[in-house]
Amino acid sequence: MFSNSFIFYSLQILAELVWDVLYFPIWWYGRGLVNLIMSIIKFLADKQKALALFVWIKNIFRPMYAQYDWQGMLISFFMRLVQIIFRSIVMLFWLIFSLAIIIFWILFPVFVIYEIIFQFL
Repeated sequence: MFSNSFIFYSLQILAELVWDVLYFPIWWYGRGLVNLIMSIIKFLADKQKALALFVWIKNIFRPMYAQYDWQGMLISFFMRLVQIIFRSIVMLFWLIFSLAIIIFWILFPVFVIYEIIFQFL
């Protein structure tokens, strides 16, 4: 025989399941999206620190190895310019990758619902 606690806990589990299904879109497009954006901002800041792009830009006109003759300054400028261009391309890659993750996050539930409806039709 079923006891009252079995029915009571079954109804509680069912209520929690319904709440989770109804709350999912609110969390996904609310707090979940904010958490994702914050973590991507931190990720991009870490990538910028790893690439030291701002350090290269800040020191573009300083000669390397304290060679203040015009040849040393010219070589230093062009070497830093090449480094800045390369590191900017890498940073642009990480930025595009991060934006793709955000777009995927936003569109994924819509795609899943579309596929579920497509399977029923």
